Amino acid sequence: MTIERASTAGQSQYLLQQIQVAAKNLDKTQAEVASGKVSTDYTGLGGQVAALEAARTAANKADAYQSNTTVAVNQADLQDSQLSSLSDLANQLRQAITTSVANNDGTTLMTTAQGIFDQVSQILNTKDANGNYLYAGENDTQPPLNVTSLSQLAALPSVGSAFSSGTMKKSVMVGDGQSVQVGVLASDVATGLMQTLKDVAGFDAGPSGNFAAQTTLTQAQSTFLTNEIPTSVAAATAVNNAAAANGFVYNQLKDASDHQSTLSTLYKGFVSNIEDVDMPTAISQLNQNQVALQAALQVTSQLSQVTLLNYLPQA
Repeated sequence: MTIERASTAGQSQYLLQQIQVAAKNLDKTQAEVASGKVSTDYTGLGGQVAALEAARTAANKADAYQSNTTVAVNQADLQDSQLSSLSDLANQLRQAITTSVANNDGTTLMTTAQGIFDQVSQILNTKDANGNYLYAGENDTQPPLNVTSLSQLAALPSVGSAFSSGTMKKSVMVGDGQSVQVGVLASDVATGLMQTLKDVAGFDAGPSGNFAAQTTLTQAQSTFLTNEIPTSVAAATAVNNAAAANGFVYNQLKDASDHQSTLSTLYKGFVSNIEDVDMPTAISQLNQNQVALQAALQVTSQLSQVTLLNYLPQA
């Protein structure tokens, strides 16, 4: 006669099922803790897949807009510095002409004008990080100012011939259907300034010119410079206005960048809420599932060893 186990087949089957459930739960929480994600595929996300992809797409779009806007912000910031320098140079030229008339002495005027021309040329022919001319519009592979000396400028039939910049100002998309014009054309900002320089250089090269030849202005020189003062004032005003307009664009771009950054953070928060696990909770659940599996294994092991002999009295 054999001594049968006290446990039944049904009990054993139930315990095996509990082991499988505990092992499955343990595998799931281990994967969550290891990856930091609720699921490594769409199956585990259920009906939240559509919301997840929509939020992820929106976050990527916001990041792309912000990246474009950041480049434009840097460009506007560089332009701000350079337009401020151009404004200073335009005011220096105005001051030099005014001082020459006031002191009846133009001996240093052309030296000042030459220095201003050299600095203006350098600014207008600035290149961006990609090697393209910043103030050339769509013709950004060609220097927007095509004269290299004050004498060349004076010899031109018109000041417009000094510029090779295009007519299209560059813009940047900062949002859906929203663009900001960030480009500045050399011809727009510096035509007045170059016209004043051309007038002064052209007169100096003429029969009544040669400001450096005498310590006092002739009547013709005084009359010319007096008439040139309003032109120099208008040139300085034009550059000042361009600098102010660029400052407004810079603020627009900064606001757009901040807005896109906020949107990106918001949408990435949506993504995180859907696919990222709450790590403290996941670790706690992992510990519980480990204990549950260990308990199920231990009970099953002990039950398989129980027979009627365990309940017989000792002889």
